[in-house]
Amino acid sequence: MPDYRIFKRKIYAKMLQWKQERDGSTALLIKGARRVGKSTIAEEFARREYRSYIVVDFADAPEAVWEAVANISDRNHFFTQLQFIYGVRLYERESVIIFDEIQKSPETRQAIKYLVKDHRYDFIETGSLLSIKKHTKGIVIPSEETRLTMYPMDYEEFRWAMGDTATVPLLGDAFRNRHSLGDAVTRKLMRDFRLYMLVGGMPQAVNTYLDTTNLTEVDKKKREIIELYIDDFLKIDPSGKASRLFMAIPSELCKNASRYLVTSVLGRSEKQDVMDELLQDLEDSLTVNFAHHADDPHVGMPLNADYGQYKMFVGDTGLFVTLAFWDKDITENIIYQKLLSDKLSANIGYVYENIVAQALVAAGNKLFYHTWPSETSNHNYEVDFILSRGSKICPIEVKSSGYNTHKSLDEFCRKFSDCISSRYLVYTKDLRKDAQTLLVPACMAMHL
Repeated sequence: MPDYRIFKRKIYAKMLQWKQERDGSTALLIKGARRVGKSTIAEEFARREYRSYIVVDFADAPEAVWEAVANISDRNHFFTQLQFIYGVRLYERESVIIFDEIQKSPETRQAIKYLVKDHRYDFIETGSLLSIKKHTKGIVIPSEETRLTMYPMDYEEFRWAMGDTATVPLLGDAFRNRHSLGDAVTRKLMRDFRLYMLVGGMPQAVNTYLDTTNLTEVDKKKREIIELYIDDFLKIDPSGKASRLFMAIPSELCKNASRYLVTSVLGRSEKQDVMDELLQDLEDSLTVNFAHHADDPHVGMPLNADYGQYKMFVGDTGLFVTLAFWDKDITENIIYQKLLSDKLSANIGYVYENIVAQALVAAGNKLFYHTWPSETSNHNYEVDFILSRGSKICPIEVKSSGYNTHKSLDEFCRKFSDCISSRYLVYTKDLRKDAQTLLVPACMAMHL
């Protein structure tokens, strides 16, 4: 069995566009969470699109590289040294230099402006936690960067890895044409989709599944990734608060509260500036997705969002599932099998909410939600996600079953009837219309 595979990723097309349109006038910065595949895609791109390339991995660079960096202002000397160190000849306008884990060499990132101006070669930077202050303090962040964010594999990329190029485009056609799929087909499609929810989109987890088809082995790999994240959080926050906030995401969502409650996780309130920095660090790590409360849910929601009221989701739902069962040493295959068959007795609605959040973010959406009190009872209504589409908005309610009542969605659309475009209930059954509401199987979420 292969040690690893090069998976087809959508970011490749954006990288190619950068190469063709920018022609070396900017460096390409690929940022993303640890183990999301940044280094792999950068080297694969270099191998296929350039005559030669050098990968400078600052996480494991020899002493000679650091000596070269110390004299990076002498570009002729710097480029010559790299070619000797790595035994690779560079060709003017036909070669690329990849600076992997660039955040570990602030001097190199600061010098990008001059390396790009030199214009002999192209440059690709990759790294994690790039925006965190400890990695940029005291340097000038170059403006000569084209920045791309790399996310975990979305559902289409996952299906590609499974050897299936047909399903997701067909799902898109059915969604756009409002064609039902039939109950039997939907059950099969949802089982495939739940496999994606369990394995997730981290390339190492997907590779492990393809090698073993053993979900316990996949869980082991995901736990290794989570441990790396925790180590990263401890580096930026030795108090452990950031890692505790991350680990508590499943339990906070499970409470079905209208916001993430920091006090329930840390046991006490923190100074606002401390919390703001911790939350910014979490967001910059790209391991989590934030949904902020839209106080006035119309177009232009960022202008009316309450950034102190938010929900937090794990960036990869496969990691979310492992976090949700973190109390066991290894998530037993029986739990995975029950989840796969949609027969786990526990309420797993929050898993579906997390996968919809992940799909929406990967498709380029910012996440907003809205809660409001009922006029006739003590009950609060909530719409899980709100998307901007042109001059209108599209509210989304998420269910973990085929349960197709949507009181919150109906009340929201009544309250904000002047600005509603389409309304969606994401659930586990076939595509159907219920009056003005489109009931959408979760496997179509990326097409919303």
